[in-house]
Amino acid sequence: MHSVAQRVRRTVRERELAGPDVPVLLMVSGGSDSVALAYAAHELREAGVLGPLAMLHVNHRLRAADADDDARFVAHLADTLDIPLFSCEVDVGALTRAEGGNVEAVARRERYAAAELALRSHCQHGGAPFHQGRLFTGHTADDRVETFYMRSIVGTGPGGFRSMRYLNGLRARPLLDLTRQQLRAYVEARAGAGLPCVRDQHGALWREDATNSETDYFRAFVRHRMVPLARERNPRVADTLGRTMNLIADEDDYMNGQVNRLWEQCVRWLDSGGRGEADRGAGFVLDPRVGGVHVALRRRVAMRALGLMLGSDARVEAASVEAVLAGFADKGVNSGYVTNIQGNLAVSANRHGVRVEPMAAFRARRKRDARD
Repeated sequence: MHSVAQRVRRTVRERELAGPDVPVLLMVSGGSDSVALAYAAHELREAGVLGPLAMLHVNHRLRAADADDDARFVAHLADTLDIPLFSCEVDVGALTRAEGGNVEAVARRERYAAAELALRSHCQHGGAPFHQGRLFTGHTADDRVETFYMRSIVGTGPGGFRSMRYLNGLRARPLLDLTRQQLRAYVEARAGAGLPCVRDQHGALWREDATNSETDYFRAFVRHRMVPLARERNPRVADTLGRTMNLIADEDDYMNGQVNRLWEQCVRWLDSGGRGEADRGAGFVLDPRVGGVHVALRRRVAMRALGLMLGSDARVEAASVEAVLAGFADKGVNSGYVTNIQGNLAVSANRHGVRVEPMAAFRARRKRDARD
């Protein structure tokens, strides 16, 4: 029991996830991972390691009466630990039907939208700027392993095999060094030691989501089919892959630092409407000097620029990145090169660099040049 709390404490300290003056919002579904997160965060708050805590529960209305029982369980947990609770309901099923999207994606979007509002309120109440707040999620070493295997199936960009980050913006994952089994044992040990614990109407220490056992969803397939096979060969696969992913993360951070330096000198956002204002939707130009750096840096610069132009909801296709890179040749620019990529974007190259812009803007510019 104490080793789990100490491991969370060490992760928070080493990864600089939060501190005693940082408002923290805990995302708690009622499952074993998030329940363990609540208990561990409560321990760290009492020890002075963490500052003001609040809790968020989002009822997605996907599991009928079970979802209402989840909400009641989390409310009891928050009351027992003396942690203020934000709660809301979102009819994810209705939203998915109206939008024609993916249930998991819609649920995730709505959950984090609610989390941002709750964290803003929590920071305001605590007198702290929003950017100093932290959103703690219950992602575990198991989740990280699953993400690794999922990306190995569908492919990923540079640094993608680092899998989940400990800190990504305001979102922090203090449980990434612990497995689900360790966290469940921690919750059970607390109950056995007589520490404050909550049980549902059936006496369970956490709520089980029946959808976790289904294999219709990609993650559930990896969780119940692929990972057990890996554990047969290596029972400590979570530790092994965790170390590997941290090595990848270190090298990814170094490469991103190199990209940051190159970015300031060699990426120019285009002006939208002649107002002298940069507009990411209008496109960008990569300086000819980009052609003289290692292809690994060129690829990362192109991928970052495309991601910013296409927006956070878009998945940058590998073919699009390679199409941008084809605009460079012989440590310079492949002048006269033109192609079309995802989002109906035009890629063109001349002595000024490699330019990416909406196809309509590219055609209008070509017509103007022809008239001139």
